Amino acid sequence: MTWIPLVEASDPTQVGGKAVGLGHAMRAGLNVPSGFAVPWPDVAAAAVGDPAAVKAITAAYVALGGPVAVRSSAVDEDSASASFAGQHLTVVNVPTAAALVDAVGKIQASALAPSALAYRARLGISATPRMAVVVQRLVEADSAGVMFTCDPLSGDDALVIEASWGLGEAVVAGLVSPDRFRLARDGSLIEEVAGVKDVALVAATGGGTEEVAIEPSKAAQVCLRPDQLLALASLADACDRAWPGPHDIEWGFSADELFLLQRRPITGLG
Repeated sequence: MTWIPLVEASDPTQVGGKAVGLGHAMRAGLNVPSGFAVPWPDVAAAAVGDPAAVKAITAAYVALGGPVAVRSSAVDEDSASASFAGQHLTVVNVPTAAALVDAVGKIQASALAPSALAYRARLGISATPRMAVVVQRLVEADSAGVMFTCDPLSGDDALVIEASWGLGEAVVAGLVSPDRFRLARDGSLIEEVAGVKDVALVAATGGGTEEVAIEPSKAAQVCLRPDQLLALASLADACDRAWPGPHDIEWGFSADELFLLQRRPITGLG
């Protein structure tokens, strides 16, 4: 089995668009958590318990160190015409090599989930699903969310940010009503609307995630400072230099360090 350091990921036919995008980001100097990609043939082998595949994933996990986040990187995923956003599984806070092997199998299975197959049919994608995975060091975010580098509803040239306390999966999964910020491209604030963030998703002891209650005063307080909003505007500029836009970006702040977690093209506007 082969696994590829994420910074070297470059072949979307083997490791999928997400891995290639993150590798490109790393080579462009963006702050991406370290990790590796597992090509789709090796994911398929690991999912059925092939001993060589399991041994190689175990060795890769030991070399990287944990805990990790494991994300889908299907060959068709994160392309200009098909984002597959929300269609495949992500497993966060994987604490052991054995748990990683299990997560890889679950992500492989998610390629055949009814909703994912329906998404493929709707877009006219007839090829058999080929699921690679990305494994990265876990960012235990203090605040996280998504950023669009143009308004996904109107197409206006503005940054639209949704954010909450803790891991960004709370925003993506709709567990909270996130804070919403609208910025000009120079980072100046146009609009700020505080959400109701009464829970945060955090890494649980022993693996996985758990919801923790947020005290009412903090729940009503916006989770990003002005300097963090400027950092996100700078990240948007860096993405513009690395790819043609517009971009759908997942990000996280950990101890004030900003990480790019995912980037895909915005595939539908207005």
